[in-house]
Amino acid sequence: MALAEFLANYPIWVVGGLFSLFAGLATGIGALPIFFTKKISVKWQDIFMGFGAGVMLAATSFSLIIPGLEAAGNGVKAAIIIVIGILLGSIFLWLSDKFIPHEHFIKGHEGSDSKKLKKIWLFILAITIHNFPEGMAVGVGFGGGDILNGISLAIGIGLQNMPEGLVVALALVALNYGLKKSFLIALATGLVEPIGGLLGAGIVSIFQPILPWGLAFAAGAMLHVISDEIIPESHRKGFAKQATFGLMIGFVVMLFLDVTLG
Repeated sequence: MALAEFLANYPIWVVGGLFSLFAGLATGIGALPIFFTKKISVKWQDIFMGFGAGVMLAATSFSLIIPGLEAAGNGVKAAIIIVIGILLGSIFLWLSDKFIPHEHFIKGHEGSDSKKLKKIWLFILAITIHNFPEGMAVGVGFGGGDILNGISLAIGIGLQNMPEGLVVALALVALNYGLKKSFLIALATGLVEPIGGLLGAGIVSIFQPILPWGLAFAAGAMLHVISDEIIPESHRKGFAKQATFGLMIGFVVMLFLDVTLG
């Protein structure tokens, strides 16, 4: 692939950082529809979120766990490494949720409007927390030296970020934030991903033995987000079947990208 050969001429941490930036900017691209409509039906929001969950699930399986097993050498030892790494990634997200104040904004709107306005920043913090491991996953994917795998991950994470950016922007507009400000805040929530990307690519490219651990850790963090955040929120208003259909579409789209790019 010409693109992979071209990118191979540059330091891997630079490539990983740039593609994780691309994935983060996709959050802003997803928020663009607010300039054309201030309201998207709950059903379609849930379908979009389900789609994002499907993309992340496929990326976790085919771009993180399987390459992690291969990097670890397969066999029982490899399985143990991946299992422990996945659990550590999930624990990391659980501890982040537990000790860093934030708000799962879409799940509940209790309280007065003034309280909601204060909660929005906790909601933004929650999105930021969960975007970091996504950027790290892209960086780790490149850090292992497999540029095509990294590109596939970056595209997948970018696709997942687009409906997330739309939901964030719509929530802000509903709280009477201006369109421009809502868009910029939604965009900003994705810009933590290049930080995770640089960190993941840098560490793994320097310390190759930790590659399977890094891939498994990123997979565990992403699985935690899928199960704890995205799927429950996409089922919250009675459109579970539509959200499930969106998940299936997202999964096969990411599967197609992974096979064709890899």
